[in-house]
Amino acid sequence: MARLEIKRPMERIQKVLAREGIASRRQIDQYLEEGRIQVNGRVAKPGERISGQERISLDGKPLRIARHRPRPKLLMYHKPVGEVSTREDPEGRPTVYRNLPGLQHGRWIGIGRLDINTSGLLLFTTDGELANRLMHPSFELEREYAVRVRGDVTPEKLERLKTGIELEDGPARFEQIVDVGGEGSNHWYHVILREGRNREVRRLWEAVDTEVSRLVRVRYHCFQLPKWLKPGKWRFFEDETVKRLYQDLGLDYPQKEGVRGGRDSGRKRKSSRRRR
Repeated sequence: MARLEIKRPMERIQKVLAREGIASRRQIDQYLEEGRIQVNGRVAKPGERISGQERISLDGKPLRIARHRPRPKLLMYHKPVGEVSTREDPEGRPTVYRNLPGLQHGRWIGIGRLDINTSGLLLFTTDGELANRLMHPSFELEREYAVRVRGDVTPEKLERLKTGIELEDGPARFEQIVDVGGEGSNHWYHVILREGRNREVRRLWEAVDTEVSRLVRVRYHCFQLPKWLKPGKWRFFEDETVKRLYQDLGLDYPQKEGVRGGRDSGRKRKSSRRRR
């Protein structure tokens, strides 16, 4: 009996590769512009439609496209000070990816970055479409930071920070500033942004002659950094939580069952025995 070939629908190459966790949509667009992606031995074009059954490679290395779309994974990582948010670092500094759990399919895609001196919440997913939706400026998702500052913070400075300051890459402002107490060089504020430009929190405070001595991201959209999650540790989100996030962001959640990940944190869990 002849083997039945199942035809897949044709989709834009950016969407297929992002969904596979190759990279975020923005990164794949860049790879295509640079001619680094090949389809059936020729350089792929931006916007080209593929089924995923083609021979696809990145920088000459074959890419594996899953037969069925796996369930996307999402985890939270508590980044400590001293780690960089890039996958590799030319200076040999430790990266956030070294502590993440391994995957049988795809790879982890970081949702935004934190500089080496900033700690706190980072999200990672295996779905580039989800990563793109969570990072894209048009969705204006909130990022909340705990900031310890040095310097005299007057009501006039706070008003400037909320109404807007012209930075070298355009105007910026805090959506909200909450004074959470402290004295002298140990005064803390919580601030909220709706974008993720490079070092934006620090640059805004510097623009009003105030130094940031400590910076921690405590929330990204609906995800709050729990106090029990220690620096260098991670936790998976349950499928139902991820499904609700997809619905909230207007994305299609895959119906096919994929390989499931772990549930909790980067700490090893003790196996339990059944009672007889």
